[in-house]
Amino acid sequence: MTQVHNFIAGEYVASERRFKKYSPVTGEWIADIHEASREQVDAAVRAARDALNGPWGQMPLQARIAILEKVVDGITRRFDAFLAAECADTGKPTALARSLDIPRGAANFKVFADMVKDVPGECFETATPDGRGAINYSVRAPVGVVGVICPWNLPLLLLTWKVGPALACGNTVVVKPSEVTPQTAAMLGEVMNEAGVPPGVFNVVHGFGPDSAGEFLTTHPWVDAITFTGETRTGAAIMQAAAIGARPVSLEMGGKNAALIFADCDFDAAVEGTLRSAFANSGQVCLGTERVYVERPIFERFVAAMKTATEAMRIGAPDEASTQMGPLVSKEHQAKVLSYYQLAREEGATVVTGGGIPDMPAALKDGSWVEPTIWTGLPEDARVIKEEIFGPCCHIAPFDREEDAIALANATDYGLSAAIWTTNLARAHRVARQVNAGIAWVNSWYLRDLRTPFGGAKQSGIGREGGVHSLEFYTELKNICIKL
Repeated sequence: MTQVHNFIAGEYVASERRFKKYSPVTGEWIADIHEASREQVDAAVRAARDALNGPWGQMPLQARIAILEKVVDGITRRFDAFLAAECADTGKPTALARSLDIPRGAANFKVFADMVKDVPGECFETATPDGRGAINYSVRAPVGVVGVICPWNLPLLLLTWKVGPALACGNTVVVKPSEVTPQTAAMLGEVMNEAGVPPGVFNVVHGFGPDSAGEFLTTHPWVDAITFTGETRTGAAIMQAAAIGARPVSLEMGGKNAALIFADCDFDAAVEGTLRSAFANSGQVCLGTERVYVERPIFERFVAAMKTATEAMRIGAPDEASTQMGPLVSKEHQAKVLSYYQLAREEGATVVTGGGIPDMPAALKDGSWVEPTIWTGLPEDARVIKEEIFGPCCHIAPFDREEDAIALANATDYGLSAAIWTTNLARAHRVARQVNAGIAWVNSWYLRDLRTPFGGAKQSGIGREGGVHSLEFYTELKNICIKL
């Protein structure tokens, strides 16, 4: 049985308490995860503090960058091992993890290591009464020990999206990966050691939220900042914990994202893009589309095309080359998504396709499978329209005017992303500005430049990361005034 240990001060550490990890593909018990105690979380934070005040904090920038480049090389050398662990934890198709999760996981270290090489500062000449003047200039210092709380849908990618800039800026980190997907976070410890990262710079503690590693980490007084990706309710609890000590937070939380399909769109591209945005990674993408609004002249045609494309999708095991969609991440999440499938029927939805559990081969029967599902006919105040489901499903509704489409897209407590499909350039600019979301894609979806700001509006989050915007969270600006 695979044992997944905590990683503290450069060493793998066992715990007395353990919990089981089950395969989302077969339902089999595949690993024992060592749950960090309060004392072990404290040890991880203290190790991070010591490294910050010691070798890592005193290391020249170029030496730190060179080490992070070795981390990139280490992930690349272990590509297949990371790939196998990620697919075992999540159940996602190997082809998807091979092209997205693992390469981006490595690239995040490279991108941010390159970015901190050329960070500009400010310098001002200041007049003084004696006529001699003064010079004021700014420098950036690490924010300190950063608590990193990671989700389970893109475990390695979203972990390194935070750890990469944190370490590049000179911080140390204590990572709490999701209890559902802990393996790649733990594996990264080996890579850090081989790359020469000093002990205590990167730490991993496993566990749950309340009365476990998550709470122990976010309430620890020596954690200087907290970055989190996950559901809004958990983000609110973390924000409350961070208020004690007035510690900064970066929160990327839930979404109920809309796609706006105008009649003048490239129809085939809009269908293909919406299919991906609704069902990629089994719908377990914070940026995914759960609400689709289609201009009435093409509404019936669009629904029919989505139905045909959805029913042609191949659901199967991750290692099968033909697999387009795998299972959900766990039986618990399967139960949640299926409860919304039942709720949609109770609220009066027309089930265009899906709505249940697919018929899988005997070896896969106990996995966390659900069908990709499309609904129509629900009112805008239905819970299925208002609440984030985080599964492979979407509701499609018609609209008549551009103003109506914008109002529908904005009629949500969330504001993470939106997709706009139109060949009218003026409309594209006009609508994108008016949609209240952190990112608005036009004629595309999930097209990401890592130099651009990323984050949500309203209950989808606080703060922006990506590019130089990550520096605003992972560093503190200091002004130095020199009297001449």
